[in-house]
Amino acid sequence: MIDLYYAPTPNGHKITLFLEEVGLPYRIHRVNISAGDQFKPAFLAISPNNKIPAIVDQQPLDGGAPISLFESGEILLYLAEKTGKLLSKGLRERATTLQWLFWQVAGFGPMLGQNHHFNHYAPQPVPYAIERYQVETKRLYGVLEAELQKHPYLGGDNYSIADIATYPWVVSHPRQRIDLADYPAVRNWFERISNRPATQRAYKLAEQA
Repeated sequence: MIDLYYAPTPNGHKITLFLEEVGLPYRIHRVNISAGDQFKPAFLAISPNNKIPAIVDQQPLDGGAPISLFESGEILLYLAEKTGKLLSKGLRERATTLQWLFWQVAGFGPMLGQNHHFNHYAPQPVPYAIERYQVETKRLYGVLEAELQKHPYLGGDNYSIADIATYPWVVSHPRQRIDLADYPAVRNWFERISNRPATQRAYKLAEQA
């Protein structure tokens, strides 16, 4: 059993997407980030960076005590290795998948997060920041487009944790002032993932959790 500490944000969706895809039993603990639940001592003991998602694996493969993890990229990698799913064991495909996973957690997510902030949440408009992060958002979508023109998925031919990490941020493309018509390979990839039953279950769950 996996205990998932969750809010329905792009990073939170990454983990429900994975868990729904592989069928690993889990239970959701909703973290109300608007109310400051992420700063409570019990949560900080699991996620010292006061961010969701975080997990506690009650049955780690080494048979030892429960293990807690934070950071969405590490959680995806841990769960992929635990289940043997959505991460190739082949050297080249595995390396490519992890490369794109790290691209997402280091660049695509943080830069799009800044785009969201300055376009929608900043207390006053900051034109320089709005333009800076809009330009970077378009550049990153261009990088994604170029890769998906060559391969159906970010790890190559197979759906993987790299796609799971990236997809939830593309869901928000209208808020990023991005038109997927300008990125046809990204749009095709996005539609294929959107139509996966596990994706639909994960997003339906977000409405209930």
